Amino acid sequence: MNSEQKLEYINKHIGVYPDFPKKGILFRDIFGALTDATACQYLKDVLLEHVRKTNPDIDLIVGLESRGFLFNLMLAAELGVGCAPIRKKGKLPGECVSVEYTLEYGSDIFEMQKTAIKPGQKVLIIDDLLATGGSLSAAIELVRKAGGEVVQCLVVMELAFLDGRKKLDADIHSLLKY
Repeated sequence: MNSEQKLEYINKHIGVYPDFPKKGILFRDIFGALTDATACQYLKDVLLEHVRKTNPDIDLIVGLESRGFLFNLMLAAELGVGCAPIRKKGKLPGECVSVEYTLEYGSDIFEMQKTAIKPGQKVLIIDDLLATGGSLSAAIELVRKAGGEVVQCLVVMELAFLDGRKKLDADIHSLLKY
């Protein structure tokens, strides 16, 4: 099965929830696909194939809280590189860098440990969704503040109609676009 066929299979299993977390938002949920063993394997396959083709020399994979954590450890282990989290304020010990950001239904603060990235490391940022671009923009800023070079942001799903990628100063790749 090729990547396009695998993505079609994954797409059929993504949950769709109208009016969540508030009225007017159509929430696309990766967890529906992750409950299916075949969709999990296909998603792993497609992510790995993409990273190996486009960024074979990355040093670190950063996952965004919380769904990005589902992918960064798996990819890092398969590729033989390290991984690090970006979390909401107050969840990480030690000295952190932080950025306030806006998302489609509010605002928050992201933090990353200052020691998570060595200066000059090539970093791939991964998350499940690109919507308005607020959280990925904050992640890009955090990686750069910590001394890393963002080589790409990789997301499973993109809500293209929200134009979130226009806010991002980095290479963006999404597997599925809505």
